[in-house]
Amino acid sequence: MAVLTEKENMMRLLRGEIPEWIPRYTIGPVRGLENKTPAVGSVAPRFLNEHRFRGGGKDIWGVEYITSHEAAGGLMPKSWDFILDDVTKWRDVIKAPSLEGFDWEALCKKDLETSRCDRTQSALAMSVGHGYFQELMAYMGFTEGLCALYEEPEECEALFNYLADFYCEIVEKTIDYYKPDIYNLADDTAAWGNPFVSLDMFRRFFLPMYKREMQAALDRGIPVLYHNCGKCEIFIPDMVEAGITSWNPAQTCNDLVGIQEKYGRDLVLMGCWDTMNVVDPKLSDQDIYDYFQSIADARAKNGGFAFLVTILLPDGDKDPRMLHVNDVVNKALAEIGHNFYK
Repeated sequence: MAVLTEKENMMRLLRGEIPEWIPRYTIGPVRGLENKTPAVGSVAPRFLNEHRFRGGGKDIWGVEYITSHEAAGGLMPKSWDFILDDVTKWRDVIKAPSLEGFDWEALCKKDLETSRCDRTQSALAMSVGHGYFQELMAYMGFTEGLCALYEEPEECEALFNYLADFYCEIVEKTIDYYKPDIYNLADDTAAWGNPFVSLDMFRRFFLPMYKREMQAALDRGIPVLYHNCGKCEIFIPDMVEAGITSWNPAQTCNDLVGIQEKYGRDLVLMGCWDTMNVVDPKLSDQDIYDYFQSIADARAKNGGFAFLVTILLPDGDKDPRMLHVNDVVNKALAEIGHNFYK
């Protein structure tokens, strides 16, 4: 019998079938797994993300991204130097670069080479934008950005449609060259305790933009993975109706039991774990193993689940305890995942 690849196993999961083992979806490289074939690789237009390859700097809109100890190497907008203080003036500040004269085939070929994704072994996930809510907060900061949604809704809608026009054109120009297996749609509209916006605001401002952006993928039968951190369960029914296949990181502040009971394998949950249950120094290796076994037992028995675990902490690469935890987690997920359905 032919051995299933990581890609085939992941795509089986996303088709609503029970996989041969519990896949592990990772975001970026994982320490200790450098030589292991990932289930999913990623590609995005490099010209939109040059600041990320440089480790910081200004993006195409003029937002400066920096890293910090607290962000564990992640890039965040500079929080004391926002580019927009009045959303009614966005047309003077937010200028999409011209897409005239692009050789899209050559650009996509180079992006694919940079991604270093072995298409025979790993599924390829493409993405374009960084989320319409997140874009506004990056331009204005949370205080002014949230006030703008309440005080100038028409201007916010105009801005979001402008961004969607730009991103959707790029999707249409690139998707048939990338030929992705998965489309990634990401926007963090919630915190741990509650969403940042009401359901009505979500439906007015953001849901239409998501539908526009992912339509090209849906038209081609490409499954859409939706990333939204925090307590965003109130938005999930609308997103499932819009066509998403999977949601991550599906954090434990949400009613994961109820969501799985409602959607079964039609909505794959990726993640479903609480960081604090792993990084607690009082935990033994067996405690960590048992914790992830309990997650698999609760979430994976009927399919519809993938591990999504990456240990990111300040100076984690210099902390012997965290290096050890990372090794324990990698070993636990491999053993639990590959034995679960046997």
